[in-house]
Amino acid sequence: MYSAEITPAPVRRQAPSKVSPGEAVARWNPDDAPAQWHRVLTLLADISLFIGTRPLWAQAASHRLLVAAIVSLCYASILATGVLALVVRRGRSLARLDLVVLVTAVTLVVCGLVMNHRGSDESVLTARAAHEFLAGHQVYGRPWPRLFGHGVALTATMNGGYDFTYGYPPLAPMLTAPLLWVGHGSAAATLVGTGAVIAGAVVMWRMLPVPWRSAATLACLGFGLLPAYARLGYPAILACALLIPVVVGWTRMGGGGHGDLARAACLGAACAAQQLPWFLTPFLLAGVYALRRGDLGARAAAIAVGRIAGTAATTWLLINSYFIVSEPRTWLSGIALPLTQDADIHGQGLVGISLYLTDGSDRLAWYAHASLLLAAGLLALFVLFVRRLGPAATVLPWCAFYAATRSQDGYYLLMTPLWVAAAITAPWQSFRTAWQPRPAFLRGPHRRGARVAAVALLLAPSAAAVSLAATGSPPLRMRVTEARRAAHTLTGLTVGVTNLGTAALSPHFTLTTGQGMSRYWSVTSGPSTLAGHSFGRYELRPPDGKFTLPRAGVRVRLRAVSAAPMTLSSTDLHLPAARP
Repeated sequence: MYSAEITPAPVRRQAPSKVSPGEAVARWNPDDAPAQWHRVLTLLADISLFIGTRPLWAQAASHRLLVAAIVSLCYASILATGVLALVVRRGRSLARLDLVVLVTAVTLVVCGLVMNHRGSDESVLTARAAHEFLAGHQVYGRPWPRLFGHGVALTATMNGGYDFTYGYPPLAPMLTAPLLWVGHGSAAATLVGTGAVIAGAVVMWRMLPVPWRSAATLACLGFGLLPAYARLGYPAILACALLIPVVVGWTRMGGGGHGDLARAACLGAACAAQQLPWFLTPFLLAGVYALRRGDLGARAAAIAVGRIAGTAATTWLLINSYFIVSEPRTWLSGIALPLTQDADIHGQGLVGISLYLTDGSDRLAWYAHASLLLAAGLLALFVLFVRRLGPAATVLPWCAFYAATRSQDGYYLLMTPLWVAAAITAPWQSFRTAWQPRPAFLRGPHRRGARVAAVALLLAPSAAAVSLAATGSPPLRMRVTEARRAAHTLTGLTVGVTNLGTAALSPHFTLTTGQGMSRYWSVTSGPSTLAGHSFGRYELRPPDGKFTLPRAGVRVRLRAVSAAPMTLSSTDLHLPAARP
């Protein structure tokens, strides 16, 4: 008996539909198959946990075996999650894996805190400020030089000294004070920082749409970046955690209700934790006004923004009230310290032109002017073109630091979770109806050229300021006439210095072999102030009595700085290299 041969009917294949991540979120169903981009996002968050985990395990394996065992279990979780993220068939299952990735990340962060809680200069100062606050003593304007040295970094200033005072708003010390019992040194401050980054990650994870939740784990806890800053006790981590509920869906602010009040209170608290939120606040308020004016009109928009600003200001004042009453002058100078302390130039921004590519400049202050001008120009552009620039509201403020005298990358990366939160919850479609001021010259027949001209006009002052700073000449010509050596070290230098300019300068000297500035050398002989067009001879001694010469090929530079005016002069030091 033969079976009949059956020819299957041809299957008509449909082309896969192109669905954007935003559309996929809108139509997300926990019982449907997850989108491929959701799998990839979960996988990337999972992979990011590998970074920094091996050194943590190696450190724990030597004397904390329980921590090492927990880290090993985290490795198993990372591997299992990687497999399951690629094979699960339902969105609900992948969402549960997102939670597993978050829990694994939090576990690794806690293990990192257990192994590394000595902190840094930031945490040391915060812990000392918390002690003084708890004792009812003055917090601001008090130098604590004994806290520094022995591995704790110093913040050098252009006047030849170091800043030993607390220079941040008071929220971090106030939260640290109740936790001082947990350990000696800066353990309490590192605990606050680590708790803040974990809380920020959890809040962001919970507030984001379900398929996007692993982005919170990736941005806040992945790669080991923010947890490392948290363990160092940076108050900016606390500020970032408080800004996360403000930024997630910030385009909905101004609609009224308790949500607006909660977001505004978090904004005020963030401004009371660190100064970076001060730069973000004008962009958010301008964006909210533009959005609400497009929906509700000018008067209602102004009322909404006024309500948000008033709530934020009230929160900020309440947190600062004790210090406003008890030490108003020192408090005000303390919270403004990062803007006024004239710290040594440093960073990866444009200031590197004068610091590394040339021999210095007699117009360094123009970098600071350029930063302020760039911030003002970017804010003006944001207001004029909010429909285009609105999605970048959480990124634009930090661009101004690229032109500053202190352009460290921490100013950018510490707020990167806000970039991700805004990218997910404030897309460009949210700004289609936003109000934009349109002067007559931007509405004419040549409006495209007028807009380009407006952009150039608003950014030109900052570019001109950078040009002035970068093209300045080093005011001091330095020549080493004698180098006193002992074995492979320098024990002193004799330097002839000529002031080429007209302004009197008070130079302070240091020797550097890499990025940034090193500790100042003491002047044992020489004029404290060098008049214009005059010559002086200086005897210099290393801060520790000796300076170890680097290996061959390392650039050694003699640098001289002054605070008023702010200048930098550098010259290469040509000495025989140390023998191996």
